[in-house]
Amino acid sequence: MDLQFMKAGTADALVLAGISKQAFDSDVEVGAASPGGPPGYQSVPFHVRMARMNHLFKLVDGNGVIIGGAILFRKGDTLNIGRVFTDPQHFRKGYGLFMMREIENLFPDVKLFTLDTPVWNIRTNAFYTKLGYSEGKRDADMVYYSKKR
Repeated sequence: MDLQFMKAGTADALVLAGISKQAFDSDVEVGAASPGGPPGYQSVPFHVRMARMNHLFKLVDGNGVIIGGAILFRKGDTLNIGRVFTDPQHFRKGYGLFMMREIENLFPDVKLFTLDTPVWNIRTNAFYTKLGYSEGKRDADMVYYSKKR
């Protein structure tokens, strides 16, 4: 795979918002009651703000085409993976796995990675467990995972 995972700029916000919308809306195929996603998932201004705050990242293929993204929040030695998304036409090609590994590699001094995902999402719950994330708690809506280094 000829892929690069890097910080995204404000110029990437439109494309990333579109990919985010497609990715999260596709969750109806794995248990979501209707299309939708986390706050701001389809908003260009939200993605611009995340880029300006250095929270927005992009996955680019060998041709320079953006095929996925992530929103990451660092606080001390903890990194919260706010969201990771891939263009649905690239599902099941290993790109999500690549992004998660790159996220962990980009922050070698982080001691704890955290994330959450909806209870109903069988795809993401299986994915994070496969990557070594442990369920810390759950409520009626969300499962909260962490991984220590």
